Amino acid sequence: MQSNLQQAFATLIQQHEKLVYKVCHLYAADDEDIRDLFQEIVLQAWNGYARYRGDAAISTWLYRVALNTAITHKRKQRNSITTTPQLPIIDIADDGHVPYAEEYRIMHKLIGELPPLDKALVLLYFEDRTHAEIAEILGISTSNVGTKLNRIKDRLRKQAQPLLNN
Repeated sequence: MQSNLQQAFATLIQQHEKLVYKVCHLYAADDEDIRDLFQEIVLQAWNGYARYRGDAAISTWLYRVALNTAITHKRKQRNSITTTPQLPIIDIADDGHVPYAEEYRIMHKLIGELPPLDKALVLLYFEDRTHAEIAEILGISTSNVGTKLNRIKDRLRKQAQPLLNN
C-alpha cells in the first residue's frame, strides 16, 4: 500500500509527464537514452520531493530538477562518449502542406547543437515562460535571462541565414 507521499508524488509525475519528456527529448540521443533519463529525473525528483518547501510552483521545481538532472546526464555522456548526440529531428511531412518545414528543420537542428543551458533557455522561452520564471528555474537573474535569450536569437539567426539562403 502506498503512502500519501508516494501517491502525491505519483500524481505529480503523471500530471507533469509531458514536461519531463520535453526535457528528455531535448537532452537525450535516442529512445533508450530518453527512457533512462526519464527514470533518472523521476528518481532525482523523488529524492528531493520530501524537501520541496512550496517556495515555487511545483512545475517550476520539477523543471529545475529535470533540467539539472539532464545537464548532469549530458556531461556524464560527454565524458564517456566521443560523439555528442543531437536533438532528434521531428518528422515533418515536406509535401507543401506544412509552411516553413525546411526552416523548422534547420532551426531544430541548430537549437539541438546549443550548449545545455542555452537549450534550457530556449525550451522555457518556447513554453511562454516569463523571464522571472525562467530565472527561477535556471537559478540565474531575470536580466541575465533576457541578455542570454537575445544573444541566442542573434547567434541562431546568423547560423541559420546561410542555410536558409541555399
